[in-house]
Amino acid sequence: MGIIINLDVVMAQRKIGLTELSKQVDMTMANLSILKNNKAKAIRFSTLEALCQALNCQPGDLISFVEDSDSQ
Repeated sequence: MGIIINLDVVMAQRKIGLTELSKQVDMTMANLSILKNNKAKAIRFSTLEALCQALNCQPGDLISFVEDSDSQ
């Protein structure tokens, strides 16, 4: 599976919606939705920093690595 973005989990823990978060980090809801649904191919450090500030979290709260079961 590889790198997983846990934005949906952190958003639920913080009880913040996509609309409010998009305003706080100055991103379109479409781009946030791509991140939230693990469809992103990359993330800029500036975006990661803005998300961490808005959600009061660490980068490791938003990003995790899950090893593929096929590679074992």
